Amino acid sequence: MGFDKTMYFKVEREENAKCQEVLKEVYEALVEKGYNPINQIVGYILSGDPTYITSHKDARNKIRTIERDELLEKMVKNYIGLDKE
Repeated sequence: MGFDKTMYFKVEREENAKCQEVLKEVYEALVEKGYNPINQIVGYILSGDPTYITSHKDARNKIRTIERDELLEKMVKNYIGLDKE
């Protein structure tokens, strides 16, 4: 059997979808509780303090499943249009 070739494994699309889903859920939970979701999410990303995110609908735990630097990287890529790859 020829096992001399390296297999390429890519899961970025799935990770992007997970990040997007988590952000939407957190956003919706913040709206439901009457917060400005953009300000709260930015506060969390900049400070790392999870208390910026409501615990309503488990949003605080959900957003902590994504590394802040990973979240920021994906947001910047999305903003400049590099997430379409």
